[in-house]
Amino acid sequence: MDLQDTGETDTRISSNNDAKKCCDNSLANNISNETKTKNEKRTDYLSWDDFFMATAFLVAKRSKDPVTQVGACIVNQEKKIVGTGYNGMPIGCNDDEFPWGKNNPVDNKYLYVCHAEMNAVLNKNSADVNNCTIYVALFPCNECAKIIIQSGIKEVVYLSDKYSYKKKMIAAKKMFNASGVIFRQYIPSKQHLVLDFSEINSNMTQMPCTPEKSNDN
Repeated sequence: MDLQDTGETDTRISSNNDAKKCCDNSLANNISNETKTKNEKRTDYLSWDDFFMATAFLVAKRSKDPVTQVGACIVNQEKKIVGTGYNGMPIGCNDDEFPWGKNNPVDNKYLYVCHAEMNAVLNKNSADVNNCTIYVALFPCNECAKIIIQSGIKEVVYLSDKYSYKKKMIAAKKMFNASGVIFRQYIPSKQHLVLDFSEINSNMTQMPCTPEKSNDN
């Protein structure tokens, strides 16, 4: 082997060593980044406001009202849910027999339906709701405001105040201000939240069969 061959061999060995070092460094960086990622918390988790308002919206899906579905979620100072409710007929009043329309002056839903806020307070799972916060999609009416105040709830978080011009909402605000109940508008951090039941198991190949219809009312 002449000197030229030896030089070429040394160059190839040096290049191979450099490539190996590069691969080793890249692998080490990948492992380091993966470990770092596993040790850090998620950054796209829901805020408390998003979570509780989303809960109110999910509860609203239980409403039988064909036009307006409203849910409410009551939360204590420890960030625990102590009550939920949605607009619906009173217990014992058959959903199929009582009216859901609003045009008949003597037989319309407004005469019978319990609002979400009322049901949330009545459905509470604690002794009281003093100093709690209630999350609701629509600003409460005057009748619900009375219940909120009397129950001891101290904060109302609402998404929409689209009926602010109505006397019921004006009266509600007046009572809240007089009694020291804080009310603030919720500003969502995102416009859509998707519940994907298959997400819990990314390897799931087949979801359980969908029942024809639930028997619960």
